[in-house]
Amino acid sequence: MSNPGALTCLVIDDDTMNRLTLEHYIGLTESLQLVASLNDGAQGLNFFRAGNKVDLLFLDVEMPNLSGLELLRVLTDPPEVILATSYEHFAVDAFALRVTDYLVKPFDYARFSQAVQRVLERRPTSMIQPVASPAPVSSDLFVKVNNRMVRLNFDEVLYIEALSDYVTIVTLRQKHIVYTTLKSFAARLSFDNFVRVHRSYILNMKHVESIEDNTARLAGGHQIPIGVSYQEAFFKNLNRF
Repeated sequence: MSNPGALTCLVIDDDTMNRLTLEHYIGLTESLQLVASLNDGAQGLNFFRAGNKVDLLFLDVEMPNLSGLELLRVLTDPPEVILATSYEHFAVDAFALRVTDYLVKPFDYARFSQAVQRVLERRPTSMIQPVASPAPVSSDLFVKVNNRMVRLNFDEVLYIEALSDYVTIVTLRQKHIVYTTLKSFAARLSFDNFVRVHRSYILNMKHVESIEDNTARLAGGHQIPIGVSYQEAFFKNLNRF
């Protein structure tokens, strides 16, 4: 749905997971509207040369054929830019090109919102729209399972368990194994009902049926331990969900 007061956005990133994460975060933010999402700098250059314009560009730094920084040097009238990078040392080059902010991968929604707010503060006062808090626009998220991007409804997810360099996402019906660390995956979760309760577990608080001996019992008979260092925060927030 079109939002006349929103900033129009373009995402350019050759990494599918990062691109989908940015698309998801833009969808959560009422002051933003996604116009296009492209997977390399050359496509981005063609987009602008065709006369297309956007208010805000989310731009990956390292891409084949034409890097993000190279693209910025070519554009004569670039929009506001938020760079996406795996390395903070790119910030020096970024600010030399007058970008507004940069995000270090893996992204999280709080830092994303902060960068967007910085863009909004640079806009004329009459155009500024508030950055929305994480809103339940969608409970879906894409995850990479084997070589496929799979859309999961996270309302159905019971818990997420760390297994070395993998995580297992468990629902009542099935399990999905994703190649990532629990810390990295947690950074992608913008749903506040998912809470870290153990160094190996993230729990969907909406599926907790009972608690006994510092163990959360979930639908389907699943039992998740609540780590000592996580107990105070867990019990403090228990009745929020």
